[in-house]
Amino acid sequence: MTQDKNAINSATAEKLAFEFLTNEWNVPPEDRDWFTIVSTRTLGEDGFDVEIGIDGFPDRWLIEVYDNGKCEPYYEFTSPIRDSETNSDLDDLPDWIAQVLIAERKHR
Repeated sequence: MTQDKNAINSATAEKLAFEFLTNEWNVPPEDRDWFTIVSTRTLGEDGFDVEIGIDGFPDRWLIEVYDNGKCEPYYEFTSPIRDSETNSDLDDLPDWIAQVLIAERKHR
């Protein structure tokens, strides 16, 4: 098996997914430290699934990054917290990040 010279590695996939998600939500550079790479899984020759979260929270975004470096625009969001539950867990976050999580929890 030969590796396509245009294929990306996991570190590049993580960087691309992180940039995609933080750009999608217009995250200011000074607030990007709230977000972290949770895991990266290979999709074989097709690319990687990169899971991104916020430290201390169970919510996750799953971004698929293709081997050509493009991100799937329809990412997956998962959370064990239901929309109907309290959002008191978000009190220590910057307000705009809390609003993002509330919106994502409502739309899944």
